[in-house]
Amino acid sequence: MLSNTGHLFADIPATLPEEQFDILLHAGGCRLERIISIGHATPSGAWYDQDGDEWVILLQGQAGLRFADEDAARLLGPGDYVWIPAHCRHRVEWTSHDPPAVWLALHLQNGDAR
Repeated sequence: MLSNTGHLFADIPATLPEEQFDILLHAGGCRLERIISIGHATPSGAWYDQDGDEWVILLQGQAGLRFADEDAARLLGPGDYVWIPAHCRHRVEWTSHDPPAVWLALHLQNGDAR
């Protein structure tokens, strides 16, 4: 049996021009990815509106996550997680630089991989 191993905090760069998305697992109707954000934010006026559900946890750093139906961003720190149902419009308002924000995101799409 072949297994894939790694370390969630390995190979984190000091700077990135754009957020980095690393797929860790893609199987059985789900995709698990590590996201590295270093001062990144969703572009002004833009919102994520995903077809599938997402569960995300912030492992390191801090971030502001805002939902379209809320007046202010939620402050997230290490260990904070959020369930984001499909088509729940949201955006990342800001992420920390030092340390970089490291996320783990599980994407589901109505029982199918996204």
